[in-house]
Amino acid sequence: MAREVHAVPFGYEPPKEMYKGSLIYYDDFEKITDIQLSIAFQTVKERKFTKFILYPLHEATVKRMTNHPVLPLYKREDRLHEWKREQNDSMITVENWEGKRKKYTPMEAALRHVTEKYKGPFFLMLSSEYANCFASYPFFDEWITKIRLILVDHPKFTHPKLEKNQHRWEVLS
Repeated sequence: MAREVHAVPFGYEPPKEMYKGSLIYYDDFEKITDIQLSIAFQTVKERKFTKFILYPLHEATVKRMTNHPVLPLYKREDRLHEWKREQNDSMITVENWEGKRKKYTPMEAALRHVTEKYKGPFFLMLSSEYANCFASYPFFDEWITKIRLILVDHPKFTHPKLEKNQHRWEVLS
């Protein structure tokens, strides 16, 4: 294998890789409007994240987590792809792993998949309802040390584990 020789000026230091992390928006996107998506995207730009990952949930996952009916995944995904095209930005990604699985996906498996696929540090954007669900799972204590939470709305009720880890989450203003 041939080696390539590169000439650089004396004292040259390669530029440091500045990676600000990924913001994962984990939601069913049933009631989320384009304005709310734009506000979340504005947060991504303000905090200089490198990747904005929209993670829509499969109907079976929503049914097990919250027990309320939602539109089929492909319809919600189509709306997200349409919004992404309007933004015309390469940092936005619509994750379709649940669409490929076509069944219930535990939150831990989804987080593991996303953290293996993208670069960290990771921030997880959730509604207060999903944040309370997340805090009720036994793997919450392990994951709250790896990620930071950004809540979309003020919770009416906070799970005791969320209160205990209040320094690891904030509410989007």
